[in-house]
Amino acid sequence: MTELPSPPQEITLAPMTEAHAQAVLAIYQQGIDEGDATFETAAPAWGEFDASRLPDHRYVALDRRRQVVGWTAVSRVSARPAYAGVVEHSVYVSPAARGAGVGRTLLEALIASTEKAGIWTIQAGVFPENTASLALHGSVGFRVLGRRERVGRHHGVWRDVLLVERRSPVVT
Repeated sequence: MTELPSPPQEITLAPMTEAHAQAVLAIYQQGIDEGDATFETAAPAWGEFDASRLPDHRYVALDRRRQVVGWTAVSRVSARPAYAGVVEHSVYVSPAARGAGVGRTLLEALIASTEKAGIWTIQAGVFPENTASLALHGSVGFRVLGRRERVGRHHGVWRDVLLVERRSPVVT
């Protein structure tokens, strides 16, 4: 098991399990409903969510009451062997827990976990309007590679997406 970084006071990190499903999907739906997190319009059922994320790189942040206040997970970018060390990630934090270091702690745990597994690149697509997410990613070493213009429609409106990535300085 990967040693996780120390979380902010009163936050505990744990591997994500089915026991966290309802809370994880509720936080995901909150992010979806806010409109600047994803092209998705509804959180999937747990079975679909679970099947599409790698089990060794999924974490939840729990508050002092052991309630889920955030989560992170990764998916494969491609099944091709050349991309075995590249994953796409998501990180979501409950609105009530934002600004307390939860997102950063989750991403630091994800980075430690993926590097230990030999993953050399973590990437994501972020809407340019999601400045909090961009700042969070920048704080843990992600950089913006470029802008995909009008890459998809979101509620009938064309949206750009910034491609962000973190290349591991450890995995070469």
